[in-house]
Amino acid sequence: MKIATWNVNSIRSRLDHVQTWLKSSEVDLLCVQETKVVDEDFPRSVFTDLGYHTYISGQKSYNGVALISRSPLEAVNTGFAAVVGDEAADYEAQKRVISGVLNGVRVVNLYVPNGSDLSSDKYEYKLGWLGVLRNYLKTLQTDHAEILVCGDFNIAPEDRDIYDPKGKETHIMSSPPEREALQRSIFDLGFSDACRQFHEDGQFTWWDYRTAGFQRNRGWRIDHHYLSEGLRDRLQSCAVDAEPRGWEKPSDHAPVVVELA
Repeated sequence: MKIATWNVNSIRSRLDHVQTWLKSSEVDLLCVQETKVVDEDFPRSVFTDLGYHTYISGQKSYNGVALISRSPLEAVNTGFAAVVGDEAADYEAQKRVISGVLNGVRVVNLYVPNGSDLSSDKYEYKLGWLGVLRNYLKTLQTDHAEILVCGDFNIAPEDRDIYDPKGKETHIMSSPPEREALQRSIFDLGFSDACRQFHEDGQFTWWDYRTAGFQRNRGWRIDHHYLSEGLRDRLQSCAVDAEPRGWEKPSDHAPVVVELA
């Protein structure tokens, strides 16, 4: 079973890219972030024609997540509130969470807030959002033995996940509070980093459009797959497909694909 995560930075702007990539990659499930479109305008028919089922939670111009699956998914839910209730009230307006069950695995697709900068209200929102994520995943663990959490986390877990980590402790996506929040919401709950089972460093997933980031490989690893304990032994591979980042008018992110036995 092949599952991919990809922040496409507008599904309509990158529609040709996504179609092309799906045809060649033959993934069973693509978890998409930053669709930037309301549900009624999502290009469902394009994926239906390719033989995929679509499950979406979107909003105009910002955010938005989707699951694009070869097989129908079970028990699809959107947002935090479906799992944690009123605790999520302040975090439901932004469409950043969708999950469904595929072959007995609960797949959670996330678009974690960026945070803007360390002095911004958006940064505090990000930390609060990650706190709710912890309780959301902890609650899911009571009902699901196997969980895969993936998406654009907007956090580089370690310095080796940044092309040049010097001074990045005061930079968004690598500050200590963000990394500590990631530790609490993911690793402390027993999830493991799929990439680290195969790669010690590198494996960047995002390159800034500015300063020829991709051409110079000035990248960050901020798109992740995290596995519950029972999935670790089933993991066959985890790889970044950087090719689409080099296409004309690309997303600034590349797909990350895991394969499970």
